[in-house]
Amino acid sequence: MNWAVSMYLSSMVFLMIGSVSCIIGSLNMMLNFNITVIEWEIFSLNSCNIVMTLIFDWMALMFLGFVLLISSMVLFYSGGYMAGDKTLDRFIYLVLGFVGAMVALIVSPNLVSILLGWDGLGLVSYALVIYYQNEKSANAGMITILSNRVGDVAILLSIAIMFELGGWNFIYYVGSMGDNMLTTSLSLLVILAAMTKSAQIPFSAWLPAAMAAPTPVSALVHSSTLVTAGVYLLIRFSPMLVNEGVKSFLLIISCLTMFMAGLGANFEYDLKKIIALSTLSQLGVMISILALGFMDLAFFHLLTHALFKALLFMCAGVIIHNAKEYQDIRSMGSLVECMPLTSMNLNLANFALCGFPFLAGFYSKDLILEVAFLSWVNYVSFLLYAAATGLTVCYTFRLVYYSLTGGYRLSSCVSVSDDSFLMTGPMWGLSVGAVFAGCCLSWLIFPDPYLICMGWELKTLPLMVSGLGALVGYMLNMMNVSDVIKSLFFYKEVVMAGSMWFMPFLSTFNLSSSALNLSVKVQKSGDGGWSEYLGGQGIYMYFISGSRLIQIAQDSVVKLFMKVFLIWVIVMMIFIF
Repeated sequence: MNWAVSMYLSSMVFLMIGSVSCIIGSLNMMLNFNITVIEWEIFSLNSCNIVMTLIFDWMALMFLGFVLLISSMVLFYSGGYMAGDKTLDRFIYLVLGFVGAMVALIVSPNLVSILLGWDGLGLVSYALVIYYQNEKSANAGMITILSNRVGDVAILLSIAIMFELGGWNFIYYVGSMGDNMLTTSLSLLVILAAMTKSAQIPFSAWLPAAMAAPTPVSALVHSSTLVTAGVYLLIRFSPMLVNEGVKSFLLIISCLTMFMAGLGANFEYDLKKIIALSTLSQLGVMISILALGFMDLAFFHLLTHALFKALLFMCAGVIIHNAKEYQDIRSMGSLVECMPLTSMNLNLANFALCGFPFLAGFYSKDLILEVAFLSWVNYVSFLLYAAATGLTVCYTFRLVYYSLTGGYRLSSCVSVSDDSFLMTGPMWGLSVGAVFAGCCLSWLIFPDPYLICMGWELKTLPLMVSGLGALVGYMLNMMNVSDVIKSLFFYKEVVMAGSMWFMPFLSTFNLSSSALNLSVKVQKSGDGGWSEYLGGQGIYMYFISGSRLIQIAQDSVVKLFMKVFLIWVIVMMIFIF
């Protein structure tokens, strides 16, 4: 056994043991209402203490257990998917670094230490997106890291604002801050950071572009790590979201995001991008219910979504790997005849995604919709909720059509099967989670059930829009209405809906031309110009010239004193003699 394979197996086992330990610890803390805070004093200089703080409560340990569980499944899956890769050890290092950065972010109640995990996620995600080292990957990595830098700056500004509170352990302050200017500024900056990391409008373009990374990385990124970091940060800061204007802004942005992503997924033909847009839609669901004040529901959906989304990406990776890296769903059909196990798990994850009764997504998503309909939401948000729910089921049944029915369209030279145990094995564990995790988590997180009283119109609305979306999604694809020739009649509308409302074009245009050119001018005139002239270099030259003047003056005074002294001595000698 070579070193790379040995490291691969030991990492997988270690992550699985850590996952089981964290989940057991979370259940223990949930039962006993315990929170453990560890402070490690790195060093002390005079009265300044540099302290590393870690928090272990039921929420952090539960999320940590799910992250480690999915990471171990992804590493197991990578053994088959990346088997022919010559740099498998580098890939394992990057994945483990990615998981380590997420762990640092989860257990940190301190904004300074959170920045380490936050920046670590951005850096390692850039390295993973450009893993295949081609032009497409380079462009995707550039838009990914530049979009996330906006959130990094927002975190830095939040650290500066929290300096006014006397410390950076936000866990001690967020519950007691009232509705004032400091709280509003801090909440807006945290929301901006979460919007960039969780790809909300107008920062949504990087998330589908990040599909240039290997599929195991996509399964990890889109389920429980990178894109959920913003949601987790907002959950931690949720007691601070007290300003109604800020909450309304967050609600309308998240509702627009889930509607835009659902609409774009119905016009997309790339299998991985369809699943990426579904992730974007579910992130909008989480942030929207969080904006309404239901932090526990957002965390519940975060956990259930992690399981079936990782399963969905793994199934897509098996299909793409067997189809010789071909990702166009129009070239697929009747996959159930050749890949029954993968097709079964794919559609199980799809049904959990659209909230099929008694699967994992049903317990969280149905509860979120009912609570949202029962809350004081504006009419636009209500319509966007209903439309996004229907669009989710619509693109789900679009994938059902291309995976279960239709003619076999793959090349005769392509042999597709479920032979690889390394890729199909992890599906069993995640499929069990996609079926049973919803009910188990609902019993744990909500021991007292929600009492929801609403009319039959609102109660049956999710079921009606889901049924309508399923019918439209299946029938339109069966009739080939989305064919290229037929879509030319509505070319402008199709282009706008299928291109995420031109967001990738606007993002790359602004980043490549306007924003970067402006930043170069500001850098030349600011950082490299006046700030240098009046700042570091200017002060240095001022001190140098000043010290020279002082030296000249001192030299002149000494010479003058010696001349006067000699003249005085000569005069005194003349008078004496």
